[in-house]
Amino acid sequence: MSAATPADLAIWAIAVLATLGVLIRPRGWPEAVWSVAGALLLPALSLLPLADAWRAAARGANVYLFLLGMMLLAELARREGLFDWLAALAARHARGSPRRLFALVYAVGTLVTMLLSNDATAVVLTPAVGAVARAARAPALPYLFVCAFIANAASFTLPISNPANLVVFGNHLPPLAQWLARFALPSAVAVVVTFAALRLTQRRALRGTIAQEVSVPALSAGARLTGAGILLTAAALLGASAAGIQLGAPAAVAALLTVAVALVRERRAPWALLRGVSWSVLPLVAGLFVLVAGIDRTGVFADLGRTLQTAAHTRGGTLWEVGLATALACNLTNNLPLALAAGTTLGTSPLPLAIGSAVLVGVDLGPNLSVTGSLATILWLIALRREGEQVSALRFLRLGICIMLPALLLTLLAIRLQ
Repeated sequence: MSAATPADLAIWAIAVLATLGVLIRPRGWPEAVWSVAGALLLPALSLLPLADAWRAAARGANVYLFLLGMMLLAELARREGLFDWLAALAARHARGSPRRLFALVYAVGTLVTMLLSNDATAVVLTPAVGAVARAARAPALPYLFVCAFIANAASFTLPISNPANLVVFGNHLPPLAQWLARFALPSAVAVVVTFAALRLTQRRALRGTIAQEVSVPALSAGARLTGAGILLTAAALLGASAAGIQLGAPAAVAALLTVAVALVRERRAPWALLRGVSWSVLPLVAGLFVLVAGIDRTGVFADLGRTLQTAAHTRGGTLWEVGLATALACNLTNNLPLALAAGTTLGTSPLPLAIGSAVLVGVDLGPNLSVTGSLATILWLIALRREGEQVSALRFLRLGICIMLPALLLTLLAIRLQ
């Protein structure tokens, strides 16, 4: 590994400061401001050729389209009250048991994460669960914690469950059959162990009874149409994955068709729905692609790829080390830039499948350690504050240690045993 040049150090400084800006949001400015500012500085200071910056941003086209589709569907479902209905239905079926309600909310969260991605669970399901907890006269936090932890724990069940999956594998996303062969068992372990650990930590808050008569809102025709659109979109994405087709375009097309049918049916203009979409996520991700391209010029990913390749053939414990290191790193840098870095590293040299699987598990499950671990957790924290609840970073970290670490270790064991 050659010594770092002044240009290398400058790239790293910009990348670190931009990432800190995304996580801390100085002056309350949106995350995208810091990501884009760092990306613009690189070509402005001649640290990255402008053409390379454009190519890096364009590299994320599949991710942008996927995010666009998922955000449109999630916002349509929110406006039609689909998630409110699901959460209220879970409360009705709980029949006065807070422990049964906890399990039902966890099941709904798993389903939403699988089919609409972890960000949808954090943004849309969180307020719906908060409203149902209040209606059931139950302490809201145990159920709100479900939204945070299942958003990451179930996020590698399917390729469509987390945008980070698309980023890590890039153009080499495994077809659905291969994905399920690699991740069905580890994902099941992650979901079950996370449930058991979270349920154990919340056992005191889940004592007693809750209101049995919870009002379930009527499921409107628009909500039924949205639900059908979500299921058809999921089917289309699973079909595309099985055929080895990139998921961005099918996600965007299916979502646009669902939204168009819903708007035409109700004779509504699209502007109100479009205003509810978090458009800033797209430039945020584009900026991160450019920042990672800048870091790649320093040679660190090529060096890391060679190190992993050597370690994979000389030491048996590499899978554990890679999984743990990736998981912990997510909580220092956020998992989206780390997913970009991991994807670049994995692309530099061929590695055993188990190592690649450990990297993905670290990227997806690792963020359950802290509030800074993933974009989904940050979005959950924002939604939580809107519900009038406060969770300190220290409290989440204490929970994360009890929940994420056993889930990660047992999930890595499942990968090792396959």
